[in-house]
This record gives sequence, C-alpha cells and structure tokens, in this order.
Amino acid sequence: MPIVVIGVNHRTGPVSFLEKVMISDSTMPHALQSLSARDDIREAVVLSTCNRTEIYAVVERFHGAYDEIQKFLSDISGIEVADIEPHLYSQWDEEAIKHLFEVSSGLDSAVLGESEIIGQVRNAWEVAMAEGASRNTLNLLFRYALEVGKRARTETAISRSTASVSHAAVEMAEDIIGSLAGKRVLVVGAGEMGEGVATALAREGAEHVTVLNRTESRGEALAKKVGAKVSSFEQLENELSSTDVLVACTGAGNVIIDHAMLLRARENVSTPLLIVDIALPRDVDDKVAELPGVTLRDLDHLSAWAQRGLELRAAEVNQVRAIIGDEVQRFSQDQAQRQAAPLVAQLREVVESVRHAEMERYGTRLGEMTDEQREAVDSIVRGIVAKLLHSPSVRLREAAGTPQGERLSAAVRDLFNLE
Repeated sequence: MPIVVIGVNHRTGPVSFLEKVMISDSTMPHALQSLSARDDIREAVVLSTCNRTEIYAVVERFHGAYDEIQKFLSDISGIEVADIEPHLYSQWDEEAIKHLFEVSSGLDSAVLGESEIIGQVRNAWEVAMAEGASRNTLNLLFRYALEVGKRARTETAISRSTASVSHAAVEMAEDIIGSLAGKRVLVVGAGEMGEGVATALAREGAEHVTVLNRTESRGEALAKKVGAKVSSFEQLENELSSTDVLVACTGAGNVIIDHAMLLRARENVSTPLLIVDIALPRDVDDKVAELPGVTLRDLDHLSAWAQRGLELRAAEVNQVRAIIGDEVQRFSQDQAQRQAAPLVAQLREVVESVRHAEMERYGTRLGEMTDEQREAVDSIVRGIVAKLLHSPSVRLREAAGTPQGERLSAAVRDLFNLE
C-alpha cells in the first residue's frame, strides 16, 4: 500500500486559510479517529502547525484517499472542497517520504532550518501512535524522519543563525523599528513560542519585557527564567496602552485583541505600536492595522521577511539534500526488507511443520532412544533446517523491493505452495 502526503502549507495558502484548516491539540485525537475510519486509509499521522496542515497516510487507493482527505479538510474547516483543492499539494511513495524528511530537516519551513519543527513532527507521531492511527509503516517512516532531522542539524549548519519562527519574529521586529533597547515589549503567551520569543528578546538585550499568560504560574515561570516582568491576563488592555512592541503567540484559537480593545487602550497614546502576531489561528484582528500608529505583521509577513536571510544558510541545503537522499534510500530498503519478513516467516513455518511431522512419523524408532539421544537428533535436524533456510532468507531480504526480489518471492511461493 502506498504512502501519501496531502496538505497545505505557507507556500500554497495564506494565513487566513491555514488557520481554518489547522487542527488543535484538543481535537487531534478525534481527527485521527475520523481519518482512520475511512475506507481507503489504513494509517494516518496529522502534522498541523502554524506553517502547515499535512496528512501522512498509508492508503489502499490514492485517488480514493485523496477524495476522503479533501472531504475531511472540508469538514473540519467549513470550506467547500472546490475552494480547498487549489491550495493542496500531494505526493506519494518516494516523493512523500522525501517531503517528510525535508520538513523534519527544516528545508520546507518558512524560516530555513528552523528547529521547532522537529519537535512538532515528534509530537504528531506520538499522538497518532497513542490513538492507534500510526502503526508499522508510519512508525518506521517517522522514526527515520526524526533521525534525518537530527542528522541535518548535527552534520550541517542548516540551523545556524535564525533557526526558529519565534527568534525570526524578534529579528523582524528589530529590522522594522531598530534596536529594542529602551522599548517596552509585551509577550502574550508563555508556551513554546512564547518561551522562544522571550529567550530571543533576552539575547537581543531587550530591557523592558513583560510576559502575560492566561495561566499566571506559567507566565511567572517564564518571566523569572528570562528576567522579565509578569502581568495577569486581565491586565491585557491596560498593558497595551504602554507597549511599544507586542508579540502575540498564544494557543487561544481565536482573536484575543480586537479593534475595539486596541482603540480603547491607545486612545490617548501617540507613540507607535508594532504588533507581531505569530499565533495560528491569529491572536490579533487584522482590522487593528487601520488604527493610526499601529503596524501589524503576521506569519505571511514573517515568511516573506525570512527569505531575505535565506542566503546565510542556503549553502547548507545541498548537504542536507544529500543526507535526505541517503535516508530515503535506506528507508526504502528497510521497508522492503520488512515486507519480505512475512514471506520468510511463512517459509520457515511450512518447513518447520514438515520437520515436526517427520519427527512424529519416526516417533516409534526414536522412542527406543534416551531423552538425551532424542534431543540430540532433534537438535541436529533443527540445525540442518536452519542452515538450509539461512541463504534463501537472506537473499529474499536483500533483494526485497527490486525486480529480482519479486522474481525470487514468486518462485518461493510457487515451489512451496505458499499463498
């Protein structure tokens, strides 16, 4: 059965589309169950981040699975299938494998080489395993994907310099307003993204940083870690009145800063405000950009900005692609050998049944022997069988996935009358 990937990412769909097809952590188990229950889908892993929503699947029929996944995306987003299709890409077998390896190594990210994606790939796989949606084939594939991501970052400099969305957001802010020295910065959200932003701000020497989070204890822990202040979520509007730079990165799933709130907060404020919204779905209503003195940037802007620094790590891309090529070949060989394993096991089972039957047939003669003698005869026969089967088993595994392997498998099935 083929491996396929069908999805949408920052290159094929705008943020407004990505946020509609994004699948939250809380709804992911139901989404995986829904996919796994469809006729043409045998295994599934869903990777849904701020830059992509992709379904990796082992399928019975490609076209049937493609239609089922389109319908699935339509159901979760409320978007008609006809409006989803122009944003979708699809790949299968070797190209799908290669695509996942490019994702895990950071080649397919908005920020080339970003480091956050490998953790997101791991999490997507672990959730799918917990739900029983990822089994033999995808478990092997995602194990390889994590190895590829690790190799890319340890054997090349692909993650040197800006290597995360959160760090890139801080650098983009600096590029827009200049130094952050003396600026009052508000970080809304203390999750993985928020921690990345706060860490990057500390690295860049920002002196007046306030962290705000719905769960105050988490906000307090992050603020203490980076030497920032902390404020309660109820003070959001008040904090907006005295902020120069806002970085919004919660997992709220809906707008938390709308036009009316910001209008009230900035009513008597003349200083400019830069908002960088890297949440998906977005935290900030895009209408706030209409307010005087307010500059709003989101993931679409960040992706375009990040292309400017592409040259810094572009020289590493070929090295990463070489690693991916090696790992795609290694995965294919490993997968083929695993596919040969059932045939080898079946062959051994048939031969073992013959050995057992023959030992039973000569039971009377063997009965004249002592237990030690019977065990010695049985051990000798087992050894002969093992030696005879060793070479064919190795040849079947080594040739698996090749035309020669198909011919050998067919011959074995015919000669031993295996189904």
